[in-house]
Amino acid sequence: MVRHFIDLFDVSPETARALITQALALKQDFLKGNRPPHLARRTLGLFFEKPSLRTRVSFETAIAQLGGSAVFLRAKDVGMGVRESVADFARVISQYVDALAVRTFAQSTIEELARHASIPIVNALSDAAHPCQALADLMTIQETLGRVEGVKLVFVGDGNNVARSLALASALLGAKFVLAAPPDYEFPTHFRTRYEARFPDVPLTVVHDPFKAMEGAEVVYTDVWASMGQEDEAEYRRAAFAPFQVNEELLSASGPEAIFLHCLPAHRGEEVTADILDGPRSRVLPQAANRLHFQKALLMWLMLDQLPGGA
Repeated sequence: MVRHFIDLFDVSPETARALITQALALKQDFLKGNRPPHLARRTLGLFFEKPSLRTRVSFETAIAQLGGSAVFLRAKDVGMGVRESVADFARVISQYVDALAVRTFAQSTIEELARHASIPIVNALSDAAHPCQALADLMTIQETLGRVEGVKLVFVGDGNNVARSLALASALLGAKFVLAAPPDYEFPTHFRTRYEARFPDVPLTVVHDPFKAMEGAEVVYTDVWASMGQEDEAEYRRAAFAPFQVNEELLSASGPEAIFLHCLPAHRGEEVTADILDGPRSRVLPQAANRLHFQKALLMWLMLDQLPGGA
């Protein structure tokens, strides 16, 4: 049976923990100068409909450091869904590469690829989910605070793809997730319904007062107010989210040792001020770096079925 990484709804707590454990071990090897070729002669395909810095470079570097290689496929060159069907693309690409990471708009595109592919399909970002980002973020929390379980993580922004995946990752690993958002920007109903069915005993907490949400926070996280594809809403969103800017006043309402995370790219002076993003509590650069090491663990799990504890 082919294993995919489509959404954290489909991942067990044991697998999530094992992926983070493996990623931290691979990072320690890397820092010691050890780069064992665990995926020698393996090839990773990268199909991207959206622009990328961290996702593309971290995946390409991950497979290279593991001894394999990557093939980058631009959507306009491939013509998936235009020149040929998604099903045909999936069946053909499965003959050429050992796994395919997909960065796209519609979650349904990734799900259709997974239905027809005979290789692992990785959700490298969709409008609905960003599972690689979320588990790499919890890896950063584990590395920085020494634990994930019981940590209060406050996401300041709307219930976007990053927030949804963080909520799921938190539920899997025992963190206390809170979304601080204006009333019209909560999680969509279909996500809440599915979340409550999967985690009936873990509340999906949303608070409309950002200062109240911040009480006891150990991790404060934000993202841009208008994501890719929402540019026409930017002005309206800027007005709605102005009270939710992460600045010194808001961050001071959190725990005294709270760290700050951002998935980047950031708009200094909008969702976060420069003194916070570039300040002593910020962990955004280690956070970005951890995408590389998490994705190495992920690729090994998908291609070799290798994780600590046999998860």
